[in-house]
Amino acid sequence: MSHRGPLTAVVTAVLGVTLGGLLAWRIYSTKRRRLPSNQKAVEPVELPCPTEKVLTPVELNTSPKCLEDAVESQPTKAPQPTMAPPTVLLPSCEQVLCVNSVTVSSEEEWQQLWPPFQKELSDFPVLGLDCEWVSVKGKASAVSLLQMASYSGRCILVKLLQFRNAQQPLPLGLIEVLRDPHILKVGVGCYEDGKRLTRDYGLALACTVDLRYLALRQKKATVNNGLSLKSLAADLLDVTLDKSLDLRCSDWEADHLTPEQMCYAARDAQVSIALFFCLLGLQSEGGSVSPSGSSYAELVSRCQGLLDVPFRGRGDGEDKPIDGERRRKTIRKPAVYISPESGDQQVPDPRRNNKRKPLGVGYSARKSPLYDNCFLHAPDGQPLCTCDKKKAKWYLDKGIGVLVSENPFIVRLLFEPSGRPDSQQDYYLTAKENLCVVCGKADSYIRKNIVPHEYRRHFPTEMKDHNSHDILLLCTSCHAASNVHDGFLKQQLADEFSAPQGCEEGVRLHEDTDRRRVRSAARALLSAGGGLPESRRVELEEMIKNYLNMNHDEPLTVETINQAASLETRIFNEAYIPHGLKVVHAHAEQGLRGLMELERRWRQHFLSSMRPKHLPPLWSVDHNHSKFLRKYGADIPIKLN
Repeated sequence: MSHRGPLTAVVTAVLGVTLGGLLAWRIYSTKRRRLPSNQKAVEPVELPCPTEKVLTPVELNTSPKCLEDAVESQPTKAPQPTMAPPTVLLPSCEQVLCVNSVTVSSEEEWQQLWPPFQKELSDFPVLGLDCEWVSVKGKASAVSLLQMASYSGRCILVKLLQFRNAQQPLPLGLIEVLRDPHILKVGVGCYEDGKRLTRDYGLALACTVDLRYLALRQKKATVNNGLSLKSLAADLLDVTLDKSLDLRCSDWEADHLTPEQMCYAARDAQVSIALFFCLLGLQSEGGSVSPSGSSYAELVSRCQGLLDVPFRGRGDGEDKPIDGERRRKTIRKPAVYISPESGDQQVPDPRRNNKRKPLGVGYSARKSPLYDNCFLHAPDGQPLCTCDKKKAKWYLDKGIGVLVSENPFIVRLLFEPSGRPDSQQDYYLTAKENLCVVCGKADSYIRKNIVPHEYRRHFPTEMKDHNSHDILLLCTSCHAASNVHDGFLKQQLADEFSAPQGCEEGVRLHEDTDRRRVRSAARALLSAGGGLPESRRVELEEMIKNYLNMNHDEPLTVETINQAASLETRIFNEAYIPHGLKVVHAHAEQGLRGLMELERRWRQHFLSSMRPKHLPPLWSVDHNHSKFLRKYGADIPIKLN
């Protein structure tokens, strides 16, 4: 065997490893030289961000539609699965105020403008908000205009009054964004604006933050001229808002707003957004916010304790309560005095009682759950219905039921029930959650009668039994909003069936003017005594004698005068029929189907006006109607209660 064999093998191995290493290094160095250009294509900061494009100075003076088209026309690169989420680029105050506003007065206009606006809210869930209305002789009318601005300054002016006048339903997107608990609504007095929107249109406004609280919390903020929107804008943003009387008190109910009105209205909402940036120090963080920094949870943590809190001032000067500090958009100026600390705000005369009950006062939220979701079973084990625990235990205490299960709580009856459900797919067999059926709030709720009691009370007994289907849970704000919507339908029914609404005392009892004059005459005689002139005393006595059919020569005794002084001036109206009874009676003329139509109308009204998202399973506008027809027939004689 040659000695060259092993040596040759070793040399060959060393050369192979060396050549392989050189080849691998060559490939690696080639890729390394090309890597920067590839990385540059996937870095998020180099991509054309729609938010950044909207805020370029060249296009800030165009309309939102033009901004949209400009953004869409930009070439975009295919998204990379490994690319990090882009940061939210916050505009400067000047950029926010340069974006033109757009008015909305129809569903079609809303649908065109809503998608890009919604996209910006998903990127940065903050909405600048303000309202405009007019007042005549100091009495405020319904809110005329609702201003909403997103973080880029894009502003939509919703002409609420035109929707009402045209009998158009408000857009669903508008209803949902206002009550969305994950979008902050910021402004000066936005909580009180929400109360107005609820009172006038049944719109629920959730998650509000009053900027004045943020200004007071930021101790480094310089606030010299007060806490009005104009003062905050001047002190913190160096922006002067035009608050001239002619503009503030212009006609906000006009069919077409002037450019000056549109600019004024948009500025209030846009400045609210810019103030929010400033007060939270977002603009000082380099003009951009990371995805986590722009999240709802992060923003709420910065506004801890200020959500849905009405503003109450701490002094007697600039920190007035909200009713004093909010400006009044009036056509005729009410009796006010101008406080030097209040800036452009008009403060009501302190000599008057300006306290107003907020909407929903008097509501008492339930202290305990409505649904215990206990079950009653027939002797053979067939489920009959759900009930509360108190009722289930009553059967046990009486010895006519036995406990089958603790969780869920099931009681089996020891007697044959009077009726059994037609199917196991029955509303009364389903478990129900203790939460607001509209928004899902679970910590405070009230029972809501879907068919109001003033109608249901006059229904036949057959239609009043087992009517818990039409009793649902609503939170206090949704309950107040629903009552406002109910008022609109009641007025429609009043017009359709000539059944006027109003206080029953005021309609059922008439004021007798003759009795009132006689009573006033008698009281004047008793109070004045001998101080009356003789001619006036004789005139008053004759008035009393004529009413009581007394002889003119017969003297009036003290007892007779006292009797006249205590006359009841209100007399019963024999022709009076309560509004609810008259409406039910009109439907009852069509038999059972007519009453079911009234019931269906109220149920559908609740669905259309409140858009509930958490209805119990099997809840229906036609609940029990087929059962009524099958059991009683369409021609059942209706006996109203």
